[in-house]
Amino acid sequence: MEIRVEGLSKHYVSEGRSVKALDQVDLVIPANQIFTLLGPSGCGKTTLLRCIVGLETPDEGEIRIGDQVVWSRRQGIAVPTEKRGLGMVFQTYAIWPHMSVFDNVAYPLQVRGMGRDAVQARVGEALRFVQLEGLERRSATRLSGGQQQRVALARALVAEPKVILFDEPLSNLDAKLREETRKELRRFLGQLDITALYVTHDRVEALALSDSIAVMRAGRIVEIGSPRKIYFQADHRFVADFIGRANLIDATVRDDANGLTQVDCALGPIDCAPAAHAAGSAVTLCLRPEFLHVQPGTLPDGRNVLHGRIESLEFVGEVLDTEVRVGNTVLLARSEPDSRLAVGDTVSLAVRPEHCLLVSA
Repeated sequence: MEIRVEGLSKHYVSEGRSVKALDQVDLVIPANQIFTLLGPSGCGKTTLLRCIVGLETPDEGEIRIGDQVVWSRRQGIAVPTEKRGLGMVFQTYAIWPHMSVFDNVAYPLQVRGMGRDAVQARVGEALRFVQLEGLERRSATRLSGGQQQRVALARALVAEPKVILFDEPLSNLDAKLREETRKELRRFLGQLDITALYVTHDRVEALALSDSIAVMRAGRIVEIGSPRKIYFQADHRFVADFIGRANLIDATVRDDANGLTQVDCALGPIDCAPAAHAAGSAVTLCLRPEFLHVQPGTLPDGRNVLHGRIESLEFVGEVLDTEVRVGNTVLLARSEPDSRLAVGDTVSLAVRPEHCLLVSA
């Protein structure tokens, strides 16, 4: 079911001044997609989610879920949370420790007065889906963090909502469990004919889980796109920087030659993929570390070949983070983890034009 947000604003008063949590947000969340709101703390993503759920009241604008307007200042509409047909998974899971797994999942159905047999059948189906069958009578306090997350998901699904919303649901898990649970969650949601709205500040979660990502900053949506579009072809410097590690270098567009766009920057002339920037435009050159190939020694001069000296090496397991000084600029590159490079070595860097991204300055 599609979610449509139009002109949504929300202000708070903090220390005597007005703070814009949401600033005229327009957004369409397509039906049956996993759509993620991504951004730093305080950007407004959780406020936007809570407004959609009905836990926050906007100052102006309109929210539509499917064909139903659930909030509108102009029309004076404010549909209560429990009548919006939504499921919710919170950051803390909100699992009741004094209840069994069954009772936690059954609670939304019991408060609606559903019959015992129907509750039994619906809860059993939800627990089988999240692979917790056999744990119905176990106390919630005896579950692992990953199991509690799945109980919260089962409880959100048991009422068969039109839309399910997630507010940083994996942030309390350790790194390995977070990765495992993320894969499970993607698989679960992929099997459902449901719209999922996911809020996170973790770029890896956003890239791994999402069909579409909206990057937010200071109460506004900066850019929307698929994970690959946001990572490889961002339009804005903030987005390119936030979505992954990047070398960002001020540049000026020179001209187009041989189907490529050439820029001048502190590294010298760099050939980039074709870009819609006029000659003389100020832009930012974005070079991802994984596309900067480190070669020992000095390669012959050529297209996008840079010469420098290694300033630092950091072994992080699967890669060797390598800082190379080229002139007055230090670039982060990545080398093979078993590389025999050493600090002080003279090296060359080569990057293909299609991996040289130009974004708005």
